[in-house]
Amino acid sequence: MSHNTIDYAERIRSQGFRLTPQRQLILDAVCEGDGHTSIDEIYERVHHKSPAINRSTVYRTLDFLREVNLVVDAEIGGHTVFEIANDHPHHHLVCQTCGVEIEISQESLAPSFAAIERESGFMVDSNHLVLAGLCEKCRGDIE
Repeated sequence: MSHNTIDYAERIRSQGFRLTPQRQLILDAVCEGDGHTSIDEIYERVHHKSPAINRSTVYRTLDFLREVNLVVDAEIGGHTVFEIANDHPHHHLVCQTCGVEIEISQESLAPSFAAIERESGFMVDSNHLVLAGLCEKCRGDIE
């Protein structure tokens, strides 16, 4: 996914912050992952372009980018991965056997989120959920 179609500098400024060179480098590194990318991959991309930026700066900046809703994260296979926030929240189905990822829309889960709220009073606030299971092919392999 390219972040070049959205004015992230303006989004940051509208929230009272500025897009520093470090923030831009880290945002670019997330974008270069073209989807889910690990902290190690982000750090390597940033470090290659600017060796002076250390891991703690990357971690702090990713926290900031999540807070201002420019980046989302998820746990996949026990690892935190990051991607550029989409204007349309989406979720992922990840096969525990082969690792295939299937993107699903917010609308697919909206009825489930509404049922959870009705039954428990708990309002789900998620725009990037990962559900683990078995894809159709892997299910067929074990049946």
